[in-house]
Amino acid sequence: MKVTKVKETPVNENPHKVDVRKLYDRDSAQAVHIMLNPGESLKPHMTPVDIFFFVIEGTPEILVGDAKQSVEPNDLIESPKGIVHCIYNNSMDIVRVLVVKAPRPMENSKVL
Repeated sequence: MKVTKVKETPVNENPHKVDVRKLYDRDSAQAVHIMLNPGESLKPHMTPVDIFFFVIEGTPEILVGDAKQSVEPNDLIESPKGIVHCIYNNSMDIVRVLVVKAPRPMENSKVL
């Protein structure tokens, strides 16, 4: 059994300048942990594969296409490939989200 600890996984450099840690990286899928401090957000972007967000902690606002909605822990949000999406932490608490991309993207996301 392989156990990956978020705290022990290095932060990946990214265009969003936030805490992103790659937890799983296989051809079939990729999973990353994103932590946003109060006031932080991702930049709107599109991925070349389908993704879903699973909210672990906090109450972020998530944008998918033209829809923007506040979500809660244990919510799962889908975003099809090629659709603009973003995560915003407009709260006073930390937000932690698990993002799963399937299959693993072979090209970079397009930051808008």
